[in-house]
Amino acid sequence: MLLFPMFPLPGLGGAPGTPFRLPPPGMGGPPPNMLPPPPPAGLPLPPPPPLPCLNFSPDQVASVCQTLEDSGEIERLARFLWSLPINPGAHESFNQHESILRSRAIVAFHQGSFRELYHLLENYRFTKDSHGKLQAMWLEAHYQEAEKLRGRPLGPVDKYRVRKKFPLPPTIWDGEQKTHCFKERTRNLLREWYLQDPYPNPQKKRELAGATGLTPTQVGNWFKNRRQRDRAAAAKNSVNGSISAALDDDDDDLMLE
Repeated sequence: MLLFPMFPLPGLGGAPGTPFRLPPPGMGGPPPNMLPPPPPAGLPLPPPPPLPCLNFSPDQVASVCQTLEDSGEIERLARFLWSLPINPGAHESFNQHESILRSRAIVAFHQGSFRELYHLLENYRFTKDSHGKLQAMWLEAHYQEAEKLRGRPLGPVDKYRVRKKFPLPPTIWDGEQKTHCFKERTRNLLREWYLQDPYPNPQKKRELAGATGLTPTQVGNWFKNRRQRDRAAAAKNSVNGSISAALDDDDDDLMLE
């Protein structure tokens, strides 16, 4: 029998100094008919009640996604997307809104779910306003996967090879040349200037940048890398005459890095 310190308990009667004793088993507590019946033996427990889902229209969901994306609150954006209904009808209506699809891609990228990211970017067409951000995520996801596979950071050559292996899908690219790729006219113009002067001054770099649509930094990088390749070719081949390295289109693209 359990004994507790002797003190008066209000409402229970008893004189001071009378020990309070637990009732024996079967006595006290709620009546038996007040307790919920146990589940029958061998049957699974009933499932918990479903979580409440937000009853927003697709336009409202798109507006919330846009607001959270603009504010950079990726965690809140992920939780909001998780709370949406997943029935096929609602899912299809949500996919009609680019801001919702873009938000799903952003969350997938930040969570490292690159397979889902690629699926979204390859199977839904986005407008030009979204191309820049989605292209950056496409490339960065492939860079991270390549770094994980190789166990080391990627250099400019590695990144170039990744871009060649995983070109941008047409759903996030309108076919125009990317900033790290050359058009034929740009390529020819750079080569002509290089033959005239392999060491252009800042003024010439700015002029060439204006003529090609590149930045002065990109022009400077191209000339620097071209000079390095020519010196390496001269040292390796040790031949008389022209020492200009034979560059194909891909090499010219790479030399922008």
